[in-house]
Amino acid sequence: MTELAAHVLALRRQFPALARALGGTPVIYLDGPAGTQTPLRVIEAIGDYLAHHNANHGGVFATSRESDELLHRAHQAAADLLGARDADCVAFGPNMTTLTFALSRALAQTWKAGDEIVVTRLDHDANVSPWVLAARDAGATVKFVELDRRTCTLDLEDARRKITSNTRLVAVGCASNATGGINPVQEICTWAREAGALSFLDAVHYAPHGLIDVQAWGCDFLACSAYKFFGPHIGLLWGRRELLETLPAYKVRPAPNDLPGKWMTGTQSHEGIAGTLAAIDYLADLGRAVTGKDLHDRRRALVAAFAAITAYERSLSSQMLQGLARLEPIQVWGPTSIADLTARVPTFSVTHSSRSPEEICRHLDQHGIYAWHGNYYALELSETLGQEPQGMVRLGLVHYNTSEEIERLLSVLEQIC
Repeated sequence: MTELAAHVLALRRQFPALARALGGTPVIYLDGPAGTQTPLRVIEAIGDYLAHHNANHGGVFATSRESDELLHRAHQAAADLLGARDADCVAFGPNMTTLTFALSRALAQTWKAGDEIVVTRLDHDANVSPWVLAARDAGATVKFVELDRRTCTLDLEDARRKITSNTRLVAVGCASNATGGINPVQEICTWAREAGALSFLDAVHYAPHGLIDVQAWGCDFLACSAYKFFGPHIGLLWGRRELLETLPAYKVRPAPNDLPGKWMTGTQSHEGIAGTLAAIDYLADLGRAVTGKDLHDRRRALVAAFAAITAYERSLSSQMLQGLARLEPIQVWGPTSIADLTARVPTFSVTHSSRSPEEICRHLDQHGIYAWHGNYYALELSETLGQEPQGMVRLGLVHYNTSEEIERLLSVLEQIC
């Protein structure tokens, strides 16, 4: 038993979607890597904003002032989630992809022919194509960090070789949205800094599973999306103040030049930002629940929450890996070591020796188990592993999943095998 295990049933009751059933049996959501379910407080926060406070910001009247106060509180909550000291260095936007394209366009203005941009074959394409296209426009060269195909993890020696004095940016994910493998981002950011390069971290897949700490990791930029950590469809971008202030943002002329408004182009989804604030507070309250302490400092509560989430999810990963290992036709793509569960989050991509990923997912759906097939936009990885065009089956767990759900999944997979 982990600290969180005793609270999971109570936590699940906060998620209306988890009450869905098929033939009287609760369905199993293993589609979290594409978007988690949301607790009731997130849904209510969105509705409350639209019902009682809906206005654009910057006005002198009551609902506009209330919107501005909401934005202020949401920026501080986001800073607490990311481990940032300056709430004005967090910008909200439609999603991580859009924010990354905007940043890549700005950074490309500082690049020239001969400069090098380092990306990886492990990442979601939202952390590949924006940099590849920006480098093309600037005449810069793109280098890809290769994979260890046996473990589907980054070849760190290759990464170290490719980060040179010509490197201007290193873009890497904190955790793979396909294999679940965790990257040593603090070490990679150090290599970038030593070479005089900037670092950009994609924390989208890592955010629901582990504590983000932009200060400790030493990155220059980081982006994630709230809908992956129990919130609505909103993206978050953090950057070092001196960079955000000096880079040329693409924006309309009346928009502010100070932070964070400089990077929040257009009217934002204030209701979505309200939901994001509620999602972060849900996680903080989880930390208070598992410790039994009234932790007033939100960051301390989030530290406690993710310590509990990590421990609980490692127990789920162990159960999943041991169960999948018993299914002979199933191959797991990614880290499979039971002895080192610190190297992964509980996301598993698998293939069957004779049945297609889509066929398997359709069979799972008939049993009320929701899972994705395809490449999940980790196109470079899927191509490198020779899994295109069918891709793989992705089984993604988060802290509202249970040991009993894993046993049901394994039982259905055994029927398929």
